[in-house]
Parts: sequence; structure tokens; C-alpha cells
Amino acid sequence: MASPDPPVFTGLFPVNGATRLYGTIGDPIRQLRLTGIMPQVFAAAGANAVWLPFEGGPGLLEVMVQALGRMRNLGGFTVALPHKSAIVPLLGGVSRRAQAAGSVNLVKRDTDGRVIGDVVDGLGFVQGLEAMGHRLRGASVWLVGLGGIGGAIAAALCEAGVGRLLVSELDEQRADAALARLSRFYPTVPVTSADTPPKGIHYAVNATSLGLRPNDPLPFDPVTLDSDVLIADVIMSPADTPLLLRARTHGRRIHHGRHTLDHQVPLYLDWFGIDSKGIDIVKLVRSIP
Repeated sequence: MASPDPPVFTGLFPVNGATRLYGTIGDPIRQLRLTGIMPQVFAAAGANAVWLPFEGGPGLLEVMVQALGRMRNLGGFTVALPHKSAIVPLLGGVSRRAQAAGSVNLVKRDTDGRVIGDVVDGLGFVQGLEAMGHRLRGASVWLVGLGGIGGAIAAALCEAGVGRLLVSELDEQRADAALARLSRFYPTVPVTSADTPPKGIHYAVNATSLGLRPNDPLPFDPVTLDSDVLIADVIMSPADTPLLLRARTHGRRIHHGRHTLDHQVPLYLDWFGIDSKGIDIVKLVRSIP
């Protein structure tokens, strides 16, 4: 049976004293799609809520967490670059998968009033990849970048049962910490460092921020990889990053960053306790330009 058409967006709830506040903290933040997506998701779910951008650099992170955490009408927020890892020690607790990832992208208060965190960057990436028909169990994956998003994807790939994970990260301290976490949480998954583009892999994933700005260099050259390797990028805007454009020009299969967000939004609603039963949230998000 075909899934129903996504609900038609008819406008926001009027903001009033009962409106719950949600948003994203990051720096920069103007490229984020959530500020356009979440109002439509809230309207479809019948939630009296707004989604706000909270822009602030590393020097403001602790202040923002303390201030937002004390607001009684705060429903929660997502965490964007460059705060995904730095926010972890500022929280009252994090989930097991956040511990494995070394990063957080979801924050809320628990029933005891503590500000706690979870991460679904990696789970959204895995679900988005599998929804497009790509099998991860037993696959060999090369992941470039072990920052906040990369660490989350690495943990989710191990959780999904990949056969081998090769990782590349220029920051040696970050790489060592990530490898130690993955070894502790997923001791049965072979995880090794790769100094050069590897052969015999099924997927190559850019989890760095390279491609976000027009003059960024490529995180790696997809043409140096085997011709049947799927090239995936986590960057959502621009949708066609220089990496994906070069890969497609040379006949490689590609996977866009927006698929990750499509599958993260339902996870956001679950985390925030917003009922979306009966609504195909993934289909709705895909329908929003």
C-alpha cells in the first residue's frame, strides 16, 4: 500500500505563552535546512512549537548551554558544527551511543532536570543509506573525518555490522581517541587507520566539513578509488558538493547528505517526545525543498 501524501503545510501555530522552544546551536548556522523544515513538521504533528537558530562560537558554548538549559519553555535543541564534541563534558549525562561517538547532536532536560544528550547523526546516515538500497552489514567502508559527525557515523557503522572500517583523520589526537572508543564499544569490528585511499572497499564517506565553502579542496579524489565504490557526503548544502560532482562526472555512484537529515527528523521527534504517529515524517521532509 502506498504511503499517504505528506500533510499540506498551512502555516505556523500562533506563538503564545504555551509555545515550546526548539532550535539549533552552531557556528555558522545560516546554511542549515532545519529552520525551514521543522516548522512544517511541527504543523503536521500539531505541535505548538517554534524552531530557532542559535548562532554562537566556541567561546559562547558553555554560556548557551547553561542559559538554554534553564529555560522552562525549552523543548530541546540540536547541535551543529563546531560544538558536537565540545558540548559533551558540559552536559549532565549522555547516551551510550553518544559515548561511543564522542559527540552529541540532541539535547534536552530529563525528568530530574538534568541537561542530557544523545546523537543520531550516525543512525540517520545509516538509515538513509539503507533506505536507498545499500547494504552495510559485512561491507568494507572508508570514513574520512572523525570529528563530531564522523565519530557518530563511525559508531553507527560498527553498530550496523560493517565487516571492516578504515578511517582517516588528520588530527592524531582525535584519531587516537576515536579508535580507542570504537575498540572499547565494538571490539568485534576491525577498525584501522588508512593513510592513503584504500582498495577493496564498498563505500567511501566524507564526514569532514570540506565542501561546505566554495573554495574548499576535495576531502579525497573519488577517481583514485575502484569504479564501483559508492561515494557519500554528509554535507547537506550545497547538495551537490564538489566531491559528489567529480564522482558523478567520472561515472561513480553517489549518495547525498540530505538523506541523513530525512531520517534524523523522526528520531528528533522521538527524543523530544513529540507525537508523530500516523505521519510519514521522512516523506514529508523529502517533499520540502
